[in-house]
Amino acid sequence: MAENKGSSKSKYAKWIGGGLGWAFGGPIGGVLGFIFGSMIDGMQSGSYEFQGQTLSQGNRTRKGDFSVSLLVLAAAVMKADGQVLKSELDFVKRFFVRQFGEQEATEQIKLLRDILKQEIPLHEVCGQISTYMDYSTRLQLLHFLYGIAGADNTYHTAETDVIESIARWLGISATDYKSVKAMFIKDTANAYQILGISTSATDEELKKAYRAMAILHHPDKVSHLGNDVQNAAKEKFQQINAAYEEIKKERGLK
Repeated sequence: MAENKGSSKSKYAKWIGGGLGWAFGGPIGGVLGFIFGSMIDGMQSGSYEFQGQTLSQGNRTRKGDFSVSLLVLAAAVMKADGQVLKSELDFVKRFFVRQFGEQEATEQIKLLRDILKQEIPLHEVCGQISTYMDYSTRLQLLHFLYGIAGADNTYHTAETDVIESIARWLGISATDYKSVKAMFIKDTANAYQILGISTSATDEELKKAYRAMAILHHPDKVSHLGNDVQNAAKEKFQQINAAYEEIKKERGLK
């Protein structure tokens, strides 16, 4: 049994190790350290030490940094209501399969199960992510978290409250947070909220807001994280376009 457990940890390390940069240290590294044990005892020292400054590995977010950040934040959201049900894990796995494919999703869920057992210093984790991850990629993280929260077709208040705190600690503006939230939780002013404007906005303000959102959420912003993340960003980009077209139609604009 011990050998199988060691083999599993080795697989984890092989799966994420090559793709990790700044997430190999700091608060996120601490969470992973509990899981991997002596295998990566050095993660908190030397060139990987997190000190709120640029690591020797460089500060560009790698695919592994993004995936592990998502898993740690997802675990915090799933634990928000005080319990993690098997049905929730099943929903999340299906979400990951949709976004990342069967093989990668299987490894992610295994790692997620271990992360769920850890105490997560959420504020500190968000601080690390905010320091090293560019703004557009942080927005994509938020987009995924809402997808996970609604995987069971219900948005629990405890989970959405945690996501709101995460957004604040990630340095996401109130307007951009409401925009992402509106893509999942609908109301009568949904299209306007997605574009970050009020229903009283002028036509010129509408066009300006659309151009700004189109630039901010363009899929090319996260192309360095791979096709899976970029495809999810395309879905978000399509919602922005749809919101713009809906308002134009409502106002009789061309």
